[in-house]
Amino acid sequence: MNPEGILVTGANGFVGRALCRELAAAGYRVRGAVRAVPWVAGIAGVEWHPVGDVGPDTDWRKALDGVGRVVHLAARAHVMKEPEADPLAVFRRVNAAGTACLAAAAAQAGVRRLVLVSSVKVNGEASGARPFGDDDAPHPQDPYAVSKWEAEQALWRVARGSGMEAVVLRPPLVYGPGVKGNFHSLLKAVAAGVPLPLGAIRNRRSLVYLGNLTDALSLVLFDPRAAGRTFLVSDGEDLSTPDLVRRLAAALGRRPRLIAVPVEVMQWAGKLLGKSDAVARLVSSLTVEASGLRTLLGWRPPFTLDQGLTATAAWYRGADPRQQL
Repeated sequence: MNPEGILVTGANGFVGRALCRELAAAGYRVRGAVRAVPWVAGIAGVEWHPVGDVGPDTDWRKALDGVGRVVHLAARAHVMKEPEADPLAVFRRVNAAGTACLAAAAAQAGVRRLVLVSSVKVNGEASGARPFGDDDAPHPQDPYAVSKWEAEQALWRVARGSGMEAVVLRPPLVYGPGVKGNFHSLLKAVAAGVPLPLGAIRNRRSLVYLGNLTDALSLVLFDPRAAGRTFLVSDGEDLSTPDLVRRLAAALGRRPRLIAVPVEVMQWAGKLLGKSDAVARLVSSLTVEASGLRTLLGWRPPFTLDQGLTATAAWYRGADPRQQL
């Protein structure tokens, strides 16, 4: 077993569990930081450590003891029905101040490298005709994206003032076995044969399969060339929204049911229902060019988009997704 300890925050989440499993299988000593241990189902080779709520006052000292590298996944994510009166303040407390607290504690504990998993939303809500690149100027537009951009800046400040290396990874939509949110809702609709009014959309969207994201994280966690860099990551194949429905339907063994409702009609309906932002995200393009990972680090996604969709569909149907890869 590799003696260097790795701390993964948000270890009981969608990405965290997969990353912990992958690192432990590779022989590393993995410690998973979670809010409370009783919520956790075990993963062989992973030591679980409760830290409570992530924020400006979190005590990371015990979790960081004996740790050489950290992957920071814990965050307050975008919520569809926001219960908070001041969402930005809550996002900042967890994502920005929480990252600053962890980074300072990690530097003091002698951690060699901290990898922050941020979001492509830091770049903006839509890329337009040209994909976002690693060096594009940030343009966060909602409270979640603003807080993630501030988290990145907090990490860079600590890194500049200490000997700790920092890396930022900005993924687009992540999918795979265990996925929740909008992607799970789309899976459910396609599997049920629900007619979807998406056939007239002509956009392009980048995605990243869970197995590709954890592979990229494992690379930037150790590669010396990654230090001090911000990377975008994707599967390398962009799809329109109706193409995604077709590919998902094929993976599920279903017939895609797409209705070509004009985009203008969808936008009008969104405005009428107070869902303009949701419709805008649905019909716009958001693509990334993961040039740094590919050219600087030589990274290639180990799984194709179709393999990722097939594994996700297998999980949804209750089959073993590993048999599809």
